Amino acid sequence: MAATLQLSQLISALSYALDITEGQPEGHCVRSCWIGMRIGRAIGLEAQALWDLYYTILLKDLGCSSNAARISELYLADDRRFKQDFKLVGPGLPQVLGFVFSSTGTHAGGWRRRAESILNVLRNGKEIADELIHTRCHRGADIARQLRFNENVACGIQSLDEHWDGSGRPLGLSGDAIPLNARIALLAQVADVFHATHDRHAAREQARLRAGCWFDPALTQAFLDAADDEAFWRQLEADDVEQAVLALEPAQCAVPLDEDYMDQIAEGFGLVVDSKSPFTAGHSQRVGYYTDRIAMRMGVDPARRRWLRRAALLHDVGKLGVSNTILDKPGPLNAREWEAVKLHASYTEAILGRISSFAELACVAGAHHERLDGQGYPRGLSAESITMETRIITTADIFDAIHAERPYHPPTPVSQTLELMRRSLGWAIDPACFAALEHVLDVESAAE
Repeated sequence: MAATLQLSQLISALSYALDITEGQPEGHCVRSCWIGMRIGRAIGLEAQALWDLYYTILLKDLGCSSNAARISELYLADDRRFKQDFKLVGPGLPQVLGFVFSSTGTHAGGWRRRAESILNVLRNGKEIADELIHTRCHRGADIARQLRFNENVACGIQSLDEHWDGSGRPLGLSGDAIPLNARIALLAQVADVFHATHDRHAAREQARLRAGCWFDPALTQAFLDAADDEAFWRQLEADDVEQAVLALEPAQCAVPLDEDYMDQIAEGFGLVVDSKSPFTAGHSQRVGYYTDRIAMRMGVDPARRRWLRRAALLHDVGKLGVSNTILDKPGPLNAREWEAVKLHASYTEAILGRISSFAELACVAGAHHERLDGQGYPRGLSAESITMETRIITTADIFDAIHAERPYHPPTPVSQTLELMRRSLGWAIDPACFAALEHVLDVESAAE
């Protein structure tokens, strides 16, 4: 699989997961890459610098999930809607204050709690913004390094929210002290947001408005020159813009995508998913681990186990599209919230399914909430339509969901977890997979 799949194909497809956690229309990172690469070429960047820019923009939101729970907690708001709306806020205190009043406390459940939340933000706004952006930027840079990207890419991601006039974060850098990749990525991001939500004119106007404060004036001019070309907009708005972006990766700088690198990328995006909520830290890694151990016990060959572990690491990537007001809710979900949670399985399949060679993996991972009695989701598959690979992931997922702490229950001892799982044998959990899990846990217990 890795021999026929290019790094650009894999990363551009997975960037759609970053779009949904930022509340952006699908393809935001890809379109931003089209804009940014046009700027990079216009200013004469060499091949290696273009390669660095390419991946900085596609991965600019790697750390976006890490502050989602905190946004929901501090602002009492839907983190995805909050982030989406915040990207439309222009420079200047009046716009920021207007955003705070309109967006804070929308999920407060009462006027008093909303007023307290707004007052807290007004009193501690700078410290709150510093914390949120610091977390996002540094987490994104760290994951980029784990994914083997160089310091030019990592530092570009870390400095995405710096502004030309020094008013940005996390370090308050200004002018040429801001990495070039970050300067281009921020400009490209804003241009795409306003083009997607408004039109071409709005994208140009925001570039002009923010030149010299948010944006490097020279880069702004390069964008405005590109914006005079009708072909630039036609391709940006075309259905095949992703294919056009794939063609922009400098071929001479392409990095081989071997099996080990595939594993690292799956682990890296598993970290992005697990960062979404404090209650899911390590969940993807643990499900990957138990999936592999169950599969080994059941006689699955090593190559297939490796493939299956990747599916397990990525099984919850669709949760990036679910608000933390729902994921971290301590009480029962209402019907609307439950429907929103159920969508994550479909999101997982859709995101992974963008990669043609991941078609089977997408189906296996996306079906991890299907049940043997046909009452699962997203498709309500019957037992004969649920593969053994999916049944293995489901068993590992249910074990960790019960065993680990969640908003609605404390950590559950292994013995009690297994007893609860036994009640689901035959209708939700495959008995053979459960028996393999019991054996794995017995072996681990004996080794302690």
